[in-house]
Amino acid sequence: MANDEYDFLFKVVLIGDSGVGKSNLLSRFTRNEFNPDSKSTIGVEFATRSIQVDGKTIKAQIWDTAGQERYRAITSAYYRGAVGALLVFDVTKEQTLHNCERWLKELDTHGPPRDKKGHRKISIMLVGNKIDDKASRAVSTETAQKFAAADPEEENHLAFMETSALDGSNVEAAFEQILTSIYKKLNEDALENGGSVQNPLGERKVLEISKSQDAETKQGCC
Repeated sequence: MANDEYDFLFKVVLIGDSGVGKSNLLSRFTRNEFNPDSKSTIGVEFATRSIQVDGKTIKAQIWDTAGQERYRAITSAYYRGAVGALLVFDVTKEQTLHNCERWLKELDTHGPPRDKKGHRKISIMLVGNKIDDKASRAVSTETAQKFAAADPEEENHLAFMETSALDGSNVEAAFEQILTSIYKKLNEDALENGGSVQNPLGERKVLEISKSQDAETKQGCC
C-alpha cells in the first residue's frame, strides 16, 4: 500500500501542561527523533504516521499545542474532529498530574459531545512521561493509576501508560494502544447502530496531509 493510502484517518490530540514532553512524544513516534534542546511549541503543529490494526491501515494525524494559557484561543479548532487524546503529565512534577483535571474539563468543553449514555466519545489515555529520570521522580505509578481509575465521568476510566520520549520507552505502545482503542470503539458503535464503520473525519480529501505539510512541523518542547 502506498504511503498516501489508508483506510481510516484518526485525529489524536496531545494535551497537558507545557514542558511535560508532548512535542517529543510526537517526534519520537512519527520521526523517531528526540531534541533535548527543543523550545516550547508556538501555536499548533501536527505530524502523521500510519499503523496496521486488524488488517486496516490507520493513519494517525497527531496534533500538538503549547500548554501555556496564552494559546487558549486555539482550543476549539484544536479539539474539533478529535477521536483520541493523550493526556500527558511529567512524572517528575506532581503539579502536572493535578492539572490533568483541568485539561479533562477543557476537553469536555471543547471536544466532541457525549453519547446518549453520557459517556465520552473520545478515547483518552493518561500518559506519565519522563520515566527515564528516576532520580527526580515525584509521581508514583500507583498514584497515577489511581488518578486514571478515579475519573467520575467515565464508566471505563482512563487508559494509562508510562513513557520516556528520551529513550523511547512505551512511546510506540501508547500510540498504538489508543489508535487500536479508537478503531475498536468505532466497530462497537457500528454494530450497535447496525451500520458499517465510518471514517470519523469524513472524506479523505478534506483532511489529506501533504508531504510538504508533514515536513514543516515545528520542533516543540520535550
